[in-house]
Order: sequence, then C-alpha cells, then structure tokens
Amino acid sequence: MTKLLEQAVEAARNLSPDEQDDIARMVLRLAGTDDEPPVPLTPDEQAAIATSKAAAARGEFATDEQVRAVWAKHGL
Repeated sequence: MTKLLEQAVEAARNLSPDEQDDIARMVLRLAGTDDEPPVPLTPDEQAAIATSKAAAARGEFATDEQVRAVWAKHGL
C-alpha cells in the first residue's frame, strides 16, 4: 500500500460509519472489484465523450481563464 493510500485510510477512520461505507464502495468500484455492473452510457453521453476525445487529439483545451470562469459560475 502506498503512503498516500495509507493517509487516506487513516483520514477515513475519523468519519462516520456511513461515510466510511460510501468511501469503501467508491474504492471497490474504482478497483473494479465491486458487484455493481457498469452504468451504460446514453448515446448523447457517448457522443459527448467522442467529441471531447477528438478535441483533445487536436490539442484543443480550455484556457486557464475559461476554467476559472466555469469554477466561478459554480461557486468553486
């Protein structure tokens, strides 16, 4: 186990049992060892991902200013 993962587990020990279970489910899902089937993407979601991958392949990325504007819009 890496030091960072050990730190994350230690931090989780201070959370409520429900929060610990939420984290455990996410870790299991990310590790691919949960019993949940993958959530299928809708055709619109598949198209959006394809559009994003094509833009990335062309080197088209948001500017720092555009990213800050989106964060500000959502209060981040």
